[in-house]
This record gives sequence, C-alpha cells and structure tokens, in this order.
Amino acid sequence: MTELDGEPAGIRELTALAMINYGHFTTMRVADGRVRGLSLHLDRLVRDSGVLFGTAPDRDRIRELARRAVAEATGPLTVRVTVYDPDLGLERPGAEARPRILVTTRPAAAPSPPPLSVRTAPHRRDLPEVKHVGLFGLLRLRRLAQLDGYDDVLLTDERGAVSEGATWNVGFFDGHRLLWPEAGCLPGVTQELLRRGHAGPQHTEPIGRDRFGGLEAAFALNAGVGVRAIRSIDGVEFDPGHPVLDVLREEYAATAAEPL
Repeated sequence: MTELDGEPAGIRELTALAMINYGHFTTMRVADGRVRGLSLHLDRLVRDSGVLFGTAPDRDRIRELARRAVAEATGPLTVRVTVYDPDLGLERPGAEARPRILVTTRPAAAPSPPPLSVRTAPHRRDLPEVKHVGLFGLLRLRRLAQLDGYDDVLLTDERGAVSEGATWNVGFFDGHRLLWPEAGCLPGVTQELLRRGHAGPQHTEPIGRDRFGGLEAAFALNAGVGVRAIRSIDGVEFDPGHPVLDVLREEYAATAAEPL
C-alpha cells in the first residue's frame, strides 16, 4: 500500500519525492495493530519536521493513517511514514512548506535473520541526528561492501570511532557492560528502548577499531528486526551466540507495544 494523506499516491507526488529527495521518515514494525516504541517514532517525526520544515505534523493524524494502512493485515508489516512536500521545488526549497504524509507498507522481515559480517568505512551522514530520505551515500557504501563479500557497512567518524550502521545502530558487550558508541549518529528507537530496559550496566564511549579484539559480542539494532548479531567486523570475529544477545532480545520482547 502506498497512500498520501490517506489517498492513493499519484505519479506526480511520487515523482517529486524521487526527484527532489527532501524529507524525513520513520519505519515501524506493526503486529496486531501495535508498535514497540510508537511514542518515540512519533516524537522523531515531530522533531525532524521541525528541523526540515519548521512545522509539526499531527500525531493523531499519523496514527490514523498508519491504522488505515494496516487495517486488513494478516501478519506483521513494516510501515514507513515519510513526511515531505511534493510542491517544494528544486529552485525554491526555501518556500513555505506544506508537508504531507506518505504511508507505505511491505511484509515485515524475518524475526531471526542470520548474523551480519560487516566492514567499516569512513562516512558521516548529512545531519546524522535526522532520519532523512538522503540515502545515496549509505546505499553506495552498502553496495560496495556487498560486492566485496560482506553483508553491510559500519560507519566511522573522523577519529576512526564507530558511529552507526548503514540503516541500524550498533552496540557491543565487553563481558561486563553494554557499550554504546559516542559519535554522531541517528538516535534509534530500538536502541533507546534497550537503554531504558536493560537491567545490567551500560556506558557510552568512543569505540575505535583497535577495541574490537577485546569485545565479546556486537549487535545491530533497528525496528525491523530488533536485535541482530554481528559475527565479524573487518575480519574480527564475535560470538553470534553470546548469551547477552538472548538477554537483549528478551528485554526487547518484553517492551510493551503501543496501539496505533
């Protein structure tokens, strides 16, 4: 399903998104009409609209449109809510914006995907704190990694410290604590839910490639799959069956899902 403000999206409006590529989005896994971290997803849309457009979308309207999109679903869906203005042109992006809400759905990913093999690459997303639609740099790096036999790419900043994956947050376990990268990245919903729900110690600090050999587990996080094991980064092996990963999955699964 692809609907703009509750109506079938027209070719003109979709062409504008493809050609201008200015907007932001959030992606949610919806099961039985409920979403883990729904309030955080809505907070993100409001916050990012303020940054990109100087406006705030109506939270209840977003929920209404998302409910409509999943009304006849028979299984879990991935729902993407994109906020953009199809009338905002290339020549005058500074014109007054009237953002609209595009809702698209697709079948949700498998709940237990295989562990990832990734490599690092120096890259900083434009405006990393915003989940914007400018994905070219990320997809290019992911493509190059896959052509070289990896599954995905993990970004590093100007210090060589890891920041985030192409479309996911990253975390590590050193045998005692969860470690979160201290670097510019998108504040992920799944990551925030685990920060709040994890019972053990955790810390945020710079994590360079020289640290990988001393860490026991690494994992990717996003709303589509929850907690996904990373089995190697730049050839450094991690335990994809480490018990801490099951703990994190259980903690995430225990997070109450909110109704749309």
